[in-house]
Amino acid sequence: MRCSPGRRKQTYRVGIGHDAHRLQAGRALVLGGVHIPHPFGLAGHSDADVLAHAVVDAVLGAAGLGDIGQLFPDDDPAYEGADSLALLADVVARVRAAGFAVGNVDVVVVCEAPRLAPHRALMTLNLARALRVATAQVNVKATTTEGMGYEGRGEGISATAVCLLTQAEPES
Repeated sequence: MRCSPGRRKQTYRVGIGHDAHRLQAGRALVLGGVHIPHPFGLAGHSDADVLAHAVVDAVLGAAGLGDIGQLFPDDDPAYEGADSLALLADVVARVRAAGFAVGNVDVVVVCEAPRLAPHRALMTLNLARALRVATAQVNVKATTTEGMGYEGRGEGISATAVCLLTQAEPES
């Protein structure tokens, strides 16, 4: 198949992100921008939303634009208590300015408790809004480690995300 002059070839880029935070009494538990009733929240400089942080790093990785710590350092008072969905929206604006669009995001959260299934739809919606995509382009999963490791002992929560970006390039 021959391409006509001026036609653009689609380029795909994939990034992965991972984050983990320790659970701590006296903090709100925020995952995917949802405040979840739980006796413990995640410790961190911002709201410590591991789900959003993993997505931020996946998006940045796919675009080749560094990582969350470079853009939003945890020793910068400007980001103390920051809303991680706002950080994600900022990253998406940077990625779009670089000529990329989010194709899809897939993320898994690892924790023994609380159960995340009742909150999954709102997490998906919140992420989709920040990513500026349809909810069908965002998939949120949760799993346990069946008592193994720090997540299984209830000491922390982790998340891993994958992001596909698209960028149109001139046909050669």
